[in-house]
Amino acid sequence: MARYTGPKSKIARRFKDPIFGPDKALEKRAYGPGQHGPNKRRGKQSEYAIQLGEKQKAKYTYGILERQFSNMFEKASRMKGITGENLLQLCEARLDNTVYRLGVAPTRRGARQLVSHKHITVNGELVNIPSYTVQVGDVVGVREKSKSLEAIAASLGAKTSSFDWLDWNPSTMEGKVLATPSREMIPENIKEQLIVELYSK
Repeated sequence: MARYTGPKSKIARRFKDPIFGPDKALEKRAYGPGQHGPNKRRGKQSEYAIQLGEKQKAKYTYGILERQFSNMFEKASRMKGITGENLLQLCEARLDNTVYRLGVAPTRRGARQLVSHKHITVNGELVNIPSYTVQVGDVVGVREKSKSLEAIAASLGAKTSSFDWLDWNPSTMEGKVLATPSREMIPENIKEQLIVELYSK
């Protein structure tokens, strides 16, 4: 199963954004990686470099590799509405992201692992494909045998945020997808229009 397994803090420092979650390395050194530190002269970035950087940031944030991301963009461009917003909605609709948003896992990587290890159900059926697209009305839950897992309990106990398009039932450990999130409901700091401009070249 293809996924990014490299250093996380280095990537977060490159984008100056904690895209993998809270990061002490980023807090201590809020500048790009490299042996010369913050004093290194960095030339002005080209328009292409800025657009490419935004695409890379989105890919790392959602844990998607290049081919899959470009396929998602193709799908987004065929959908009605604004292409950039459609792209982010497709990213949000991934099963691993939905599990993360529900608070079942503290990170998207953790959510991906829960899905891959068959701890998650969709409408009562086991699904172990992280890129599975959930639809409005789908019920995403924790498998009965997995409800006692410490990692899941700890994540739910530390949950601090909720999202209007998801409804979580703590007694059954299930969440329902109520709607497709609008751009205002997606908190990620991604300039999706730059990604659209890059693919449109």
